[in-house]
Amino acid sequence: MSHRKPRILSGIQPSGDLHLGNYLGAVQNWVRLIDDYDCFYCVVDLHAVTVPYEPAEMPARVFDLAVGLLASGVDPDRCTLFVQSAVPQHAELQWLLGAITPLGELQRMTQFKDKSGQWGSVNAGLLTYPVLQAADILLYRAERVPVGADQQQHLELTRELARRWNHRFGEYFPEPQPLFTRARRILGLDGVAKMSKSMDNVIPLLAEPDEIRARVSTAVTDPARVRKDDPGNPHVCNVFALHGFMSPPAERADIEILCQTAGIGCVACKGKLADNLADELSPIRERAAELRAHPERVHEVLGDGAATARRVAEDTMAEVRARMGLGQPS
Repeated sequence: MSHRKPRILSGIQPSGDLHLGNYLGAVQNWVRLIDDYDCFYCVVDLHAVTVPYEPAEMPARVFDLAVGLLASGVDPDRCTLFVQSAVPQHAELQWLLGAITPLGELQRMTQFKDKSGQWGSVNAGLLTYPVLQAADILLYRAERVPVGADQQQHLELTRELARRWNHRFGEYFPEPQPLFTRARRILGLDGVAKMSKSMDNVIPLLAEPDEIRARVSTAVTDPARVRKDDPGNPHVCNVFALHGFMSPPAERADIEILCQTAGIGCVACKGKLADNLADELSPIRERAAELRAHPERVHEVLGDGAATARRVAEDTMAEVRARMGLGQPS
């Protein structure tokens, strides 16, 4: 008897073109997981509306993200790629899970506390964001979720809601387990904050070599190294950390020694990183250009993925409604 692969659900917000942090922190891992899992990957546009945005720009942001994912190796023949809002069952299950979610649990979420402290007016969507994340996962009865360190708290809430729902309405939802990525948190060019477009500390994934070099040239290195002939500490240098992901191991080992002995300056070290980035990302840029030249292929992939996702989602919701006593009276 054949057994299906364990299922994965993961999503990414449509902020437009991918950047290196997205690629190293999530997308590379998505590609690695495709052969071993039944992967459902979604562009989570419903999550994106919890912050101010321009409606006219959203379709282009979704399209650009889909292009980046496909160009990076997310193969629609081996996984399901779709847009969250094309599957209305996400919002339906969020509402039903919200009915069993304690308010205090949501108010204790670290990301909610951080963001609500920054904004004068907080919308309800920001508070209930983790419930929608739980719905995303449980809708497909996913057993695994690729996460970074900053998402562990949200995943634990998902597990708690699965337990609560199962206790009240009967065992049905699995409690999803985390799959931690190799690069859990990619720092931006400032070397302090997580790589983020809103902070403009990113290297765009589809950037041309000249832009990559210009961006890398602004990166913060070892703050204690003032002059070129000062010995450096590569283990506190974010440029060296990026070498660990994008440069050959032998070259990285050489740079480590040369940095510590003042055999290489920061400018030259950044130049090597920029060259390696440009070479590594060149095939992705080429595939993205081909996809942009044929947008109908991207729309077809997302349409087919949404159809698959809706079939699975509706099977789940039919069972959920029946167990919760909802739907047409008998």
